[in-house]
Amino acid sequence: MSRQVISPHSRPVTSHMHITQKSSLPILAFLLASLIASAGQAVGTRHFSLQTGEDFEGGDLKGVAVDSAGAVRAGFNLGAIPLTKATTVWDALRIPDGSLLLATGNEGALLQLRGQIVSIAGETKSLAITSLASLKSGGIALGTLPDGKIMKFEGGKISDWVTLKDTQHVWDLAFDPKTNSLFAATGPEGKLYRIDAAGKASVYFDAEEQHLMSVAVGKDGTVYAGASDKSKLYAITGPGRARVLQDFGSTEVRAIVTGDNGDVFAIANDLKVPRAIPKRPSAGEEGSAPSGSSSPASGKGVLYRFDKSGTPEMLLSNDKDYFVSLALDASGTPYVGTGAEGRIYTVDAERNSVLIADSEQRQIGALLLDGANRFAVASDPAVVLPVRGVGGPDAIWTSKVLDAGLRATFGRLDWESNGSLEFSTRSGGTEKPDTTWSDWSAPLTAPGIVKSPAGRFVQLRARFATDPNAILKSLDLSFVTDNLRAYVTQISVKNRTPGSKTSLEASGSPISASPSANVELSWKVTNPDEDTLRYRLLYQMIGTKDWFDILPPQETLTKDNYTWNTQDLPEGRYRVRVMASDELANPPTKAKQHALESNIILVDNTPPVVERLTVTGRRIQGVATDGVGPISRIELAVSGTNRWLPFFPTDGIFDQNREAFDLEVASLGTTLPVMLTLRVYDAANNATLRYITLK
Repeated sequence: MSRQVISPHSRPVTSHMHITQKSSLPILAFLLASLIASAGQAVGTRHFSLQTGEDFEGGDLKGVAVDSAGAVRAGFNLGAIPLTKATTVWDALRIPDGSLLLATGNEGALLQLRGQIVSIAGETKSLAITSLASLKSGGIALGTLPDGKIMKFEGGKISDWVTLKDTQHVWDLAFDPKTNSLFAATGPEGKLYRIDAAGKASVYFDAEEQHLMSVAVGKDGTVYAGASDKSKLYAITGPGRARVLQDFGSTEVRAIVTGDNGDVFAIANDLKVPRAIPKRPSAGEEGSAPSGSSSPASGKGVLYRFDKSGTPEMLLSNDKDYFVSLALDASGTPYVGTGAEGRIYTVDAERNSVLIADSEQRQIGALLLDGANRFAVASDPAVVLPVRGVGGPDAIWTSKVLDAGLRATFGRLDWESNGSLEFSTRSGGTEKPDTTWSDWSAPLTAPGIVKSPAGRFVQLRARFATDPNAILKSLDLSFVTDNLRAYVTQISVKNRTPGSKTSLEASGSPISASPSANVELSWKVTNPDEDTLRYRLLYQMIGTKDWFDILPPQETLTKDNYTWNTQDLPEGRYRVRVMASDELANPPTKAKQHALESNIILVDNTPPVVERLTVTGRRIQGVATDGVGPISRIELAVSGTNRWLPFFPTDGIFDQNREAFDLEVASLGTTLPVMLTLRVYDAANNATLRYITLK
């Protein structure tokens, strides 16, 4: 029996060579199952096989992580504190009293989180606060847009501090404690400003690009700036002294962080639609927070690391989502937050990408992971996500909804893991689980038979409660779909059905096809479960009751066409029955079949006969007769010219096997004497020729 494996991200009838076997199965059986897997053929038992990181993603990750090698293990256990006073959070900053400041896009409000309590710390009346930076004085610098202002939060109040020339957007801020200087990445002139403690601003670097989106300061005083509209990463060692550390060849360098050891990390995005630049509405226009306009719908992201010498190394790439936030934990490990699916990724020691958390929100706007209290801040909707730990007793991996294509009966669930896991399943008939789905089944602590009822869709759930250090490596769920009957919907007969077009060309043209005893049969079938079908063909002469096989007993026909040779059949009118059976794909007790009969097929292998042929002056009269009929065409030509003129029978219509004709040949426009050729066809393209001399 063939084994078909379905990847959770492929169509149900597509064979997938990721064949997971329980570790106790012999390797020979595993190889044999791999070799006999067949594509596009719903045969017998099939399998959902999950082995890669992509297979395990897409469901619900609660306290678990999925790496690119296909291992599911402990991940971030996230809490949730809703920010009802905000729609979008651009940045977050931990301050000495342990609270969290949040830069928002709803009219530039500055929120403060103390424990579980969220309050408004101050309002800027700008469209958005884009960035926050702690100053040596104890105050907090606030970058805003679109007025080109840097404000200061100090003593519980917000006040204007610096207005930057030729600037509308302050995209990012970075403070250098060595020089007591604040650096601001701005647009639309692409300038990097340095602001001293007194609030005096000067241009530190003027880039070719319109916007500098990101800025960070290294331990050695080097300033790093990332550009937008051409994604260049600049290393700036003094006023106007810059070199390009990396040209990413994409859309933007979104964020930069520097490590204590001199490493520099940067995320860059290739956006399908460039980021819209927020602006204040003109008079008469309705204004709105810039959250939606500044967040592209889709794009690709990369994470790079640069060592002290500037050597680049790509650590992460994501072709399905772009990166918004970047942070290092206490050990210097980088983490990135995505902009369309609300995910957090990192890189493990083997350079595998790890999906460490998958939030319910769309965008991870900020990450704070280097202290005792760690946070992720999400938008759409706005929520602070405290990192409560790694794993935990309620760590659960839930698969994406797996689609069998048809209603399925589920069999054995196998898995490979290091450590103990508990598996449950649920099933239903809708693509999205709802109240019609079954409840989660009793847990399996060892591979065994699934107890969920039959359904087209199924989900798997693994609990890590019994062993928080367990690692799930692969799993396999077998199933058998309901067998649906295939239907023959149409039978086509080439050049043999009365009234259909023949292979002859238009009137007056020479013969382009010769009569043949071969009948070309073809048919169309609706095959909902794409079983391999076997066809049987039978024929019956009209007026009789018996059906006879066309195919030899030993022949198995699986293609949807056949050439039927009728040379040894009695002439007459026939029908063909095409019977489709899925017996090759199912046990005898479950096989189903369907049959359809064709329209009338003429079996006529002899030409018509011309009788009582007479010539009177320029008139030719006679009767054309065919054993099966009907007569389909009468033509006349000057012999040797191959230029044929069509004529109708005496009654004006070709509809019988016996047609009288009366032809006036003056229209041929020839002088006497002349030899003429009369050509008469039946419906099967059989033709007879008669030669006439006019004097």
